[in-house]
Formats: sequence, structure tokens, C-alpha cells
Amino acid sequence: MKITIKGLNKKYRNGFSALKNINLEINNGLFGLLGPNGAGKTTFMRILVTLMRPSSGIVKVDDLDLRKNRRQIRAMLGYLPQDFSVFAKLSTWEFLDYAAALAGLTSIRERKRAVDEMLEQVGLFDVRDRRANKLSGGMKRRLGIAQALIGDPKIVIVDEPTTGLDPEERIRFRNLLSTMTQREIIIILSTHIVGDISSTCTEMALLNKGELIFHNAPEKLIEEARGHVFQIDAIDSELEQIKEKYPVITTIPAENGWEVQVVADQLKHFPGKAIEPNLEHAYVYRMEYGLDN
Repeated sequence: MKITIKGLNKKYRNGFSALKNINLEINNGLFGLLGPNGAGKTTFMRILVTLMRPSSGIVKVDDLDLRKNRRQIRAMLGYLPQDFSVFAKLSTWEFLDYAAALAGLTSIRERKRAVDEMLEQVGLFDVRDRRANKLSGGMKRRLGIAQALIGDPKIVIVDEPTTGLDPEERIRFRNLLSTMTQREIIIILSTHIVGDISSTCTEMALLNKGELIFHNAPEKLIEEARGHVFQIDAIDSELEQIKEKYPVITTIPAENGWEVQVVADQLKHFPGKAIEPNLEHAYVYRMEYGLDN
């Protein structure tokens, strides 16, 4: 399965361009969409799940055209929006059962089995009879993940899925997505949390101000930052000066002051040593120094 995007634009009536000439190919597996708030990620997601029409451009799922085959594409989708909400009068089990019916599971026996298995996978089986609107924020997010995954969709699109999840829940979610990639499925993970991408995705894209500024494996982005990430051992009086001159990634108290990690084309003004970059370093370096695609 493949999603092909050519010349995708979204311009609102007030003249604001949320997406600018996006060209992208997404294949089976986990695909990460990374970018700051306001980068255009949610607009992009809403177009892919047929909730918003593009101003121009082509989006195809295999041979199906998003403009002409919206119903067929919708039948293939599982979607978790950023503003996911539940029905007040339904229990957790009833809500997921309803979602399963919408996903095409018409057999009551098959649907019951699928719902119970999914509740077990996301850690909600013990609260299956609790009102869905009475769940904690993290539990509601897990229920949202469950309704996106139920019914074996061919494409799963999740927008900021780990918002409100504690570290243990986030790991559970990542493991669940990784398990799903054992079959032919496209999972698009849109987030501003760099750790969600580095831990799960084999391919990623980076959006900034509506433009696609990177598309490749996360390791390729990390390669760009190699030799441009430094650790400075600073005293208190130097800390503010460092922050004025360089993008600071972390500031860790040390015995004689601070260990400060920064990104820079070249380190000047302060002594320091180059360190091995991670995806967070690479993301900040690309955003700050605006390299070509």
C-alpha cells in the first residue's frame, strides 16, 4: 500500500497558507510527521482522513483518488484526532463496540472478541464497564487509540497520540504500534514529541510553516547534526551568554556549574566538545539552521 501526494496546498479564505506544495510518498510501516505547533501537521492529517478538502494538489491511496473515492478511502482508515472526545452515556466497552460497528464489524460475536482484545491491549479491560466520560485523561487517550485501531484498518492516522499519557503508557502505545507493522499497514504518527518518532518510526517528514523541509529516515536527520552538537562546561555567569548565542537543548547542574548541550554550525566564544547527536538535537539543528531539503 502507498499514499502518493503531489503538489498539495491548503490556503484558507483569509489568505493563510497552511500547506505549501507538499510532495510526499508514504509506504507501509510507521511514518512520523514532526514539526512545531502551527507547522501544518493537523491540516495535513485532516486532509488525509477526508475531513478537509485541499485547495489544490493530488492525494492517492494506491489507485484511489482522494477527490473521487472518498468513501472507499474512509473505509480503509482508522483516525485519532487531537481533540478526541467520547459519548457521555456510553460505557468504555459500549463506546468501543460502537466504533467497531462503524469500522465494519457486523458480527456481534466477532465484534465482542475484537473489543475485548483491544481493551486488553490498551490496558482498559478492567474499566470496560465504566462510563467513558468518567475515565482519566490518559485513559480517554488510550480509548481513542483503541477506536482508531479496531477493525484492522489499512491506514491508521494518529494526531498527537501520546498527549496526556505517562511514560509507561507511552511505551505501551509505541509497542502496540510496532506490533501492528508486522502486517501491511500504513501508520502515520503526527507529533511534536521527538521521542515518539525516534522510538518507533523508520521514516519521517518534517514540516515547518506549511513546508516540507525534510523527508527521509530519522538516522539521516541525525547524520546532518553530527559535528554540530556540543557540550559546554559552564559557570553560572556564562549561562545566559550561552543561551543568547546558541540554541540550548539541555542544561544539567554539575559540580562546578552546568553541563550545557547546544547546537551550532561552529562553536565559538566558549570551550566545548562535540558529542554524538540524537534526534532531538538533529530536529533543533534543522529548524534553527534551515538546511536545504
